[in-house]
Amino acid sequence: MKNLILLFCLIPFFCFSQAIPVEIISTPNGFELLRDGKPYYIKGVGGSTNLERAKEYGANSLRTWSAEGAKEILDKAHSLGLTVCVGLWAQHERHGFDYSNKVATDLQLKAFKRTIDELKDHPALLMWAVGNEVDLFYSNFDVWKHIEDIAKMIKEKDPNHPVITVTAGLDVAEVKLIKKYAPSIDALGINTYGGIYHIAESIVSYGWDKPYMITEWGPNGHWESPNTKWNVPIEQTSTEKAKSYRERYDIIAADKTNCLGSYVFLWGQKQETSATWYGLFLEDGRETAVMDVLIEKWSGKLPLNFAPNIYSFKINDKTAYESLECEKKSTLNIQIDIIDKENEKLQYQYSIIPESTDIKSGGDKEIAPKSVWSETTSKAINKINSPSKSGKYRLFLQVSDDNGNAATANFPFRVL
Repeated sequence: MKNLILLFCLIPFFCFSQAIPVEIISTPNGFELLRDGKPYYIKGVGGSTNLERAKEYGANSLRTWSAEGAKEILDKAHSLGLTVCVGLWAQHERHGFDYSNKVATDLQLKAFKRTIDELKDHPALLMWAVGNEVDLFYSNFDVWKHIEDIAKMIKEKDPNHPVITVTAGLDVAEVKLIKKYAPSIDALGINTYGGIYHIAESIVSYGWDKPYMITEWGPNGHWESPNTKWNVPIEQTSTEKAKSYRERYDIIAADKTNCLGSYVFLWGQKQETSATWYGLFLEDGRETAVMDVLIEKWSGKLPLNFAPNIYSFKINDKTAYESLECEKKSTLNIQIDIIDKENEKLQYQYSIIPESTDIKSGGDKEIAPKSVWSETTSKAINKINSPSKSGKYRLFLQVSDDNGNAATANFPFRVL
């Protein structure tokens, strides 16, 4: 008998938990998300790593793009008091999927049914996100009919959780298509970056009469950033990004009528155009001033230690926006203006990396190019030599303190 009691004690308590009901209601002031009958504004992260930090910093939810490993992610989130928007990865037309092929769509629907049955009663589940950017470079509108089939199936099996679909940006034609062909969708998820400033007014003018949430947001996207004259995008410094994140969080929070919250991108690190463009963590796990902003916005408290900030970064008296070109093995004069609020001892990491040629769309996996030169010092370097081979490069700079924080910048240049 004692062994039996011990066995039951070892089984995680959430195995016996029931679903916590989540619903969207309409109020005189707009739409509201309720979890267990209480208002629940999403302060979310896109990604499933570093969840302890997400909780510590004041986030309350996370978003996945697929259901791979979802049970373990839900368990982890539940142990931390976080919720999960579970993604159902609907295949993309740009990857060869044919939404007019009934056999293929039936198989996809069948797979999703198993996922719903397995996860629908997990107490950490917040909602389902059917598809992510299936509208990216597509032409077959049958995809929205299939999204409806999935959403309708979910609502029959799981009445306790809302169903959304996620689009790449906001387009009036897609709003009308989703309204017409996928009426079972409860809310619209929008991935948007530089276009975030007009979402609140545009979605109403486009005729969307349900709530929405921002399912990805962050810095200026590489597709919408200024380019050099040889047509490579210029990345914001971590300091410039922090300013953008502050503005954009306030823009999202200002719509108290139709917006249910947001998921910031990316709660992790990845190579996408560069190794630093979208990740809220660097490869070594450090955090930039962007995290300082999120901590303040989520928790209402200032961080215990601030990241350094880069206020100016020039090479040969030019900014990154002035398309620097140079000869092989020529001298590059570096000027940086960096401030650390706590006046801590800083470490400087420099790398010259060829411009990435493995550029994909929609967040597809990219292979990072390898550096041709790097150096780490305790003091700023004023001069370096350009590569001995002509081509397109970036000079990457990471300035780190002793408390897990850093500032980042990169400078595209071309060797003639």
